[in-house]
Amino acid sequence: MSDNKTNILYNENFPLSNKYDSEWIFDNSMGPNTLWLSEWLCRKVNLSPNMRVLDLGSGKAISSIFLAKEFGVKVWSYDLWVDPTENWKRIIEKGVGDMVFPIHGDAGNMPFADGFFDAIICVDSYIYFGTDDLYLNYLQKFLAPGGTIGVVIPGLMKDFENGVPEHLKDFWGQDCWSWHTVDWWKKLWSRTGLVEIEVADTMPEGCRLFTQWKEAQDIVGKNPWPQDTAILKKDAGEYVGFIRLVAKKL
Repeated sequence: MSDNKTNILYNENFPLSNKYDSEWIFDNSMGPNTLWLSEWLCRKVNLSPNMRVLDLGSGKAISSIFLAKEFGVKVWSYDLWVDPTENWKRIIEKGVGDMVFPIHGDAGNMPFADGFFDAIICVDSYIYFGTDDLYLNYLQKFLAPGGTIGVVIPGLMKDFENGVPEHLKDFWGQDCWSWHTVDWWKKLWSRTGLVEIEVADTMPEGCRLFTQWKEAQDIVGKNPWPQDTAILKKDAGEYVGFIRLVAKKL
């Protein structure tokens, strides 16, 4: 761990994330900095020791490890794309083998009991399955009454008016069509009557934070899409940013 300003990922707004080694974060984040996003989300999710938490779409499990170490919760680290044995190695290395349980599976076919979890967290992956009109109805059944769903995702600060803006065309892949505005997400959830939305907001200067992450990746030679740095700088938050949703099951 590293808690000093020599850490290339040091950011005064994320004191919990600053504790973790930057190389470990670079190697195990599958998109933007997973710990920054997790820390921002958890400021609005009430977590207490021994709560049962589903980390949905957990990737390489570093968000799960973070949740266990920082909040003392028990985490079911659930992902389709990453081998749970590899995640188990990371979990053991960080000393939370009694708190984090890696499971391989699809977000649309989960093996859990109804009402099992106190909270469901989803960092940077909800866009891959949560745009389905019926998904929230499926997901909320795994929550105990009054349980919390917390999601942080990349999104749009405003809708495009005439197609993809010119400066974003080299950034905007077909998978980006699952990006929406915070108002779009709020409407999708609120109309169901299944949850009470407690937070629906955007990260202040989210695009700048995204750019900081890409610049740090550039410095250490671990940016898989180096063209994105200049694109995000040019956008400067006009369209690109991060969205946070927190809701309580009714």
